[in-house]
Amino acid sequence: MNTSLDSHQALRQSLRREMKIKRQQLSPKAQQQASQAIIAPALDLIAHYQAQHIAFYLPFNGEISPLALMEILHKQGKSLYLPVVHPFSAGNLLFIAYEPNDEWITHSLGMQEPKLDVRKVLPLNELGMIFTPLVACDKHNGRLGYGGGFYDRTLSQSSAISVGIAHRCQQVEKLPLAAWDEPLDHLILG
Repeated sequence: MNTSLDSHQALRQSLRREMKIKRQQLSPKAQQQASQAIIAPALDLIAHYQAQHIAFYLPFNGEISPLALMEILHKQGKSLYLPVVHPFSAGNLLFIAYEPNDEWITHSLGMQEPKLDVRKVLPLNELGMIFTPLVACDKHNGRLGYGGGFYDRTLSQSSAISVGIAHRCQQVEKLPLAAWDEPLDHLILG
């Protein structure tokens, strides 16, 4: 086996563990302040790109929450979408139209997602902007996810503007990226 590849993977896994711990150690007040801090820069980006169809995620395991931002955008009449694990295409996501009172379920990976309704699926090429969760990021808009490749596959197939949102403690100088890691167009730290 290639020891260089093994050490690269070990470094990525170690960084994932470290960053998840850092996120989980944030106080509820720090979490809430971070969620508020992303609103103004996110609204500026959305206005700059005139994005109308915007994808978000439901926060999990200490991820910065986009829910307050989503509430504002919903009131502005923007069309919002949430990811659903594709039931027939392993490792891929579908994006479902979001409404504040939608029912959420827990999928096999332990995360919340909207209940699948094929009538509410938006084709990936119609999304204007995708706000992505992440485990770690760097100062060059590099993104390290959980390791399943869901967002890397999505971003590689989409022309949507990609925006990572994260707590400041999740940013490092330079990530140990792999060839399949898709860079972000923008990064907002809260």
